[in-house]
Amino acid sequence: MTDDNEALTIGGRVLYQRLFAERRRMARRLVERFGREIGAYQRLSSAELLDTIAAVTEENLRIFAESVRDRAAPSPGELVGPITVSAARRAGEGMALDGVMGAYSMGMLETWRAMVADARPEDLDHVLAFTELVLGYIHGAGTASAAAYLEERRRLDSGEQQRRHTLVSALLRGDPLEEPARRAGVRLAPRYLVLRLAFAAHEDETEPGVDATMAAQRKVHRAEQELAAAVGEPVLSLLDTTGGTALLAGEDWSAAEAVVDGLSRAAGVEVTAAGVAAEPPGVAGAVRQGGEILELASVFGRGPGFYRLADVVLEYQLTRPTAASGALRALLAPLDEHPDLLVTLETYLRLGLNRRQTAVRLHVHPNTVDYRVRKAVALTALDPADPAHLQLIGAALVIRRMTVGGRVRPVR
Repeated sequence: MTDDNEALTIGGRVLYQRLFAERRRMARRLVERFGREIGAYQRLSSAELLDTIAAVTEENLRIFAESVRDRAAPSPGELVGPITVSAARRAGEGMALDGVMGAYSMGMLETWRAMVADARPEDLDHVLAFTELVLGYIHGAGTASAAAYLEERRRLDSGEQQRRHTLVSALLRGDPLEEPARRAGVRLAPRYLVLRLAFAAHEDETEPGVDATMAAQRKVHRAEQELAAAVGEPVLSLLDTTGGTALLAGEDWSAAEAVVDGLSRAAGVEVTAAGVAAEPPGVAGAVRQGGEILELASVFGRGPGFYRLADVVLEYQLTRPTAASGALRALLAPLDEHPDLLVTLETYLRLGLNRRQTAVRLHVHPNTVDYRVRKAVALTALDPADPAHLQLIGAALVIRRMTVGGRVRPVR
């Protein structure tokens, strides 16, 4: 390590100390310029620039400050980490390599300009030494970033990846598995937890001026990276911008729930998932059932989270078309012309027959809730205070929610 008496100094200030002290402010200023002048970065959201990209830029400046302190180029090992991970992410998100490299050259050029702006004639030797370190850092960091970027592109475009996708497609279709598994070099597990996933849109996808396609792909790429980190290779999954399917070896429901939580954090969006256990030949059926569970969770307002059949078992059973479906639906037909009564009754049941909570949810007085419930009872002859009637009302509400044109809508 260099003694401060021997440290590079320009304009009376020790350079590495200045870089350490000012790196956060400098990083923010640099990414703002990236967003103005580099096409690929112009298509990123302000949040992505000022959070993710700024953090990586600050890390670059920290490592460079250490290089200036030690008056030596950083070793390859020092450049592995957030810098190379960021480059690989840009590859997965579809950003062109020239955009990534352009940010490095622009960032270091602006850093050099800022540091030598107050140079005096007697600083020439230190300016030259500092310039040499800047060029060395551009070479080292640029090489490491380009290598990480190209390796990720190679992985994404590799025949191995395509063969694995072919195997997953065969599992999802219920096709014979022996040959696709052999070609992919994958030994199938005896059982899988099949996850059907639904991704909400990321806020960047709707921000004006942001490349929505890149924002959506960023979400997918980060979800794929999280899956790989959570379950290891080989990952058997097919994901797109709306969700997809992932297979987790074994039947560890707690681990699966943790994976779903991790996917939500990594992708930065709400994730709704359904899990169904199956042996490899039964994966196709598990995928269909998972889709049905997802739809029921959505239709009945369950919100994001991890669901299994037991969580929607009543709704699942009631939405299978039977001869009784029409009769159940007809129980609440007298309320068809009184939507306020129907909404009140449904909310009242969902909140455990709590009139005050129902009133708060509907923004009405509790007495209004009482009046509407009494009127619904008078019209239907079904009283939610009667346990037998309560079950019938609940079943009828489920049928009505899933009914289209008088017939129970089949769940996909």
